[in-house]
Amino acid sequence: MPVTVVRFNLVAPGATPAELGARYRAALEMAAYADDRGVSTVQTEEHHGARNNWLPAPFAFAGAVFGATRRVAVTVSAIIGPLHDPLRLAEEIAVLDLLSNGRLVTVAGIGYRPQEYDLFGVDFARRGTLQDELLETLLKAWTGEAFSYRGRTVRITPRPFTDPHPLLLVGGSSRAAARRAARLGLPFFPSAHLPELEAYYKELLVEYGTEGWVMMPAAVTPLLHLAEDPDRAWTRYGQHFLHEARTYAAWQSGGVRSAVKSAATTVEDLRAEGVYRILTPEACVALGLDSYVLHPLAGGMPVEEGWRSLQLFCEQVLPRLGS
Repeated sequence: MPVTVVRFNLVAPGATPAELGARYRAALEMAAYADDRGVSTVQTEEHHGARNNWLPAPFAFAGAVFGATRRVAVTVSAIIGPLHDPLRLAEEIAVLDLLSNGRLVTVAGIGYRPQEYDLFGVDFARRGTLQDELLETLLKAWTGEAFSYRGRTVRITPRPFTDPHPLLLVGGSSRAAARRAARLGLPFFPSAHLPELEAYYKELLVEYGTEGWVMMPAAVTPLLHLAEDPDRAWTRYGQHFLHEARTYAAWQSGGVRSAVKSAATTVEDLRAEGVYRILTPEACVALGLDSYVLHPLAGGMPVEEGWRSLQLFCEQVLPRLGS
């Protein structure tokens, strides 16, 4: 059975607080609906200071999803590790792990936007060192034992539900990220399909004498929207996908690699590119993917259209996957 994911980043350019509140509540209702119908995962993420209201507080959202669901996992992919206080983050994740019976998956990256570091007064040049400290601190904190932290002895409670600790992956597209994961014996989550980086990580596991595994996006990882008439949907809603694609592309420069990076500048280009796809249920089933990522509220998509996409996926696609 393929992995099925419903992604929420709550982007809504120009939305009022009342409109955002309604959108957040709709996302929770969608998560509950998806959970009831057997979707595997709800995915969310972290970005700060975005004019289009990109979600900045993924753990708060994850907690709300856990309160509305019973089985679905929530993957935070990814947090910007160096922007978090290590001790507070250890507590937050432990509590969410307890609340959810171990359904939280955290991918820790270092980000790529200096503006986010400036917002919180964190030195962008020290992000690698800060990430090392964060990951090491989390692993020590979750043991429930006292340990040395910045020159003093501390102890974090409560211990999480998951033994030995909540699922924590190291994200990134660099050799430094792979080294960090291998050294700590943590799973590695490349941000794109990068087989050479996977091979490097596995070599390092042997060198460090640690154990780990890789969760890597497939070579083709489209973001999906379901519609009975894709041509009509592209005409009516294509600008929402383009807004998100252009926002994301503007943030990614230099050597940043991502499974969903787009170079499109028009709706027509975006449709031809295939990063975002609007499909009929039949065409979606025919993809034959190992994972299906549905993005029902992409780029400020109207909530009612998001619901139509999710319902088509859950009622007409999901029952036919793996059959």
